[in-house]
Amino acid sequence: MASGNTTMHTNGSSRSVASGSAAARETRRERLRTIIQTLSVLHGDFTLASGRKSKVFFDIKKSVLDPEGANLIAEEMLNRLHADTPEYIGGLVMGAVPVVQAICVKSFPDNPIKAFFVRSDAKGHGTNQIVEGHLEKGATVVVVDDVTTTGGSVMKAVREVRARDCPVTKVLTIVDRLEGARDALAKEGIELVALFTKEDFDL
Repeated sequence: MASGNTTMHTNGSSRSVASGSAAARETRRERLRTIIQTLSVLHGDFTLASGRKSKVFFDIKKSVLDPEGANLIAEEMLNRLHADTPEYIGGLVMGAVPVVQAICVKSFPDNPIKAFFVRSDAKGHGTNQIVEGHLEKGATVVVVDDVTTTGGSVMKAVREVRARDCPVTKVLTIVDRLEGARDALAKEGIELVALFTKEDFDL
């Protein structure tokens, strides 16, 4: 049976290419880059979460909430985790939530990873928790971001996780805007692993 093929649909989209060869992986990555370029790269006047102004905005939610985009993002992130799979994966609301969910679903059944998310503030009712989902004290954790600029937002999640005695040495992001996050996280002992940087897109 041949592997590494792409099934094309009549609307011009393609299903994910099966895992395997380096060529297949590159085809998946290029397809994901195209999806993000088409759905998520916006031009205008924007204020980023960091407070900085920008003429370009990566609205990654549109790619993560696209069925093919979600599948490819999860697959690419799991590939980055293959040699060092954590017990749990999570991130800060709202940007990281659909990413974390996609990875959690995609991880089953081969190597299931339970997930959590970190609220900005306790919601004041129900369980009134900052961390929702699955997270045990002292567990190995990778924190996820959708778009990373200075690293300030993702560090909010990291601090909550570390407060539960869980070591965090890696952050996975879909797009690194190359505006200081890598160096800022390195100072905290954290490696930033990005699927793409802003330089991978036509801006």
